[in-house]
Amino acid sequence: MNKQHNCDVLIIGSGAAGLSLALHLSKNADVVVLSKSRVNAGSTYYAQGGVAAVFDENDNIDSHVADTLVAGAGLCDEDVVRYTAENAKECMEWLIGQGVNFDKEESTNTDIKYHLTREGGHSHRRILHSADATGKAIQTTLVDQIKNNNRIRLFERYNAIDLITKTNEGKKSECIGAYIWNRNTEKVESIAAQKIILATGGASKVYQYTSNPDVASGDGIAMAWRAGCRVANMEFNQFHPTCLFHAEAGTFLLTEALRGEGALLRRPDGSRFMPSFDERAELAPRDIVARAIDYEMKRLGADCMYLDISHRPDDFIKQHFPTIYQKILKLGIDITKQPIPIVPAAHYTCGGVMIDKQGKTDLNNLYAIGEVAYTGLHGANRLASNSLLECLVFARGAAQDIEATLKREVKYFALPAWDDSRVTDSDEEVVIQHNWHELRLFMWDYVGIVRTTKRLERALHRVELLQREIDEYYQNFRVSNNLLELRNLVQVAELIIKSAMERKESRGLHYTLDYPELSNKIKTTVLTPIQVI
Repeated sequence: MNKQHNCDVLIIGSGAAGLSLALHLSKNADVVVLSKSRVNAGSTYYAQGGVAAVFDENDNIDSHVADTLVAGAGLCDEDVVRYTAENAKECMEWLIGQGVNFDKEESTNTDIKYHLTREGGHSHRRILHSADATGKAIQTTLVDQIKNNNRIRLFERYNAIDLITKTNEGKKSECIGAYIWNRNTEKVESIAAQKIILATGGASKVYQYTSNPDVASGDGIAMAWRAGCRVANMEFNQFHPTCLFHAEAGTFLLTEALRGEGALLRRPDGSRFMPSFDERAELAPRDIVARAIDYEMKRLGADCMYLDISHRPDDFIKQHFPTIYQKILKLGIDITKQPIPIVPAAHYTCGGVMIDKQGKTDLNNLYAIGEVAYTGLHGANRLASNSLLECLVFARGAAQDIEATLKREVKYFALPAWDDSRVTDSDEEVVIQHNWHELRLFMWDYVGIVRTTKRLERALHRVELLQREIDEYYQNFRVSNNLLELRNLVQVAELIIKSAMERKESRGLHYTLDYPELSNKIKTTVLTPIQVI
């Protein structure tokens, strides 16, 4: 019999969305936060740029809404965009109240004025930031608050395996808990909760090159799909235009704020190319910049392009981008004097599990917030620095709904036991490693920045073969971190491919050579599981 935990609220994921929700709820609920690795291993910690919100007297909500709609290429839900922009400042003030120290302007009076930077697609300076390590400042502050809160239990190194659902005759199915794998003991356990929230982040690890940490394996999207939830706009994978290209660097993102502060994109010969692609040049939205870099690399047969901020004063660069300066200096590149070699890399999943403004999914008592969710905010392309904002706004919306519907006295279900009586320890881990590399490589080659129908068909054929092989493997061997992640990634890959095949146009992040023009029909791509909800 596996061990069962009980709580009022189970939050799967420990980034900005999950931790802020836990803090909102902790006054009135016992909360468990599940972290697949160490609590700081997720994407929030590595976010450099900042959070978009209207703090400047020369800026306004309408402008933030308009910029988001333009970047989203006609597919944003305008009501959701306005809801997010209108709640941005209040959510940021809550975050500041938790202790996050955003950069401020030097001032002689007592009024606090935050230093606001500008990023691609924004018409004003509206990005609050903490130097070039904003995510780290947010994550570490929230973790400190979590660890000092006795109503919140943090389970580190626990993988969520699958959601546990209950079918009610004549009503929607409901989520009652989850199976979880304790990586510390290598045992499967279960956890029952009144409310379950997916805050697991995105799925960029499905690609060979990504700016995301290893944990970004689409777990929440895959679990929700298997449980019967719809997903939307999975074809829109954002490729960050500027990731460091260096053999010793691994994956290191170079913040949009570099271009916001004047950095220029150059070919290997030093010439600029962005003015030839868009009148906004380096400040064009990410999809345009990423495609331009990809085009120039393929046209020239070059391994990389270059990002150059060396024309700005040395002190300015070191003050505003200290993390980047020090990181790249260790690799022998002085960004105050030399251009930075860069390539695009998979960065953000704009689609996800369909939710409403309160984070509710198709299953009763199951919520999704943050990058795992499709809210309608991002449309066909996410505007820079709207991602952490989405985490905060929808965490608060979910908290309000959960607090209003949480029962004060509840008898928890005795969850079905996990049956591993017929499985054995794997003696062929090489199968997982081979499938892992094959999946990420063909997703990069066939479902990347530029697509064709033939490439997508090839990718679908490959992913269906992999699914059968992985399912058979999953049925016969005990779970491991790599197996669980691979199982989820191959499911998410199928959703991305099928969504891309449904879109017979090029819009935002989805660009196909077979349908290079915009369609007159503007619609969201929605996939529905076979299961009856």
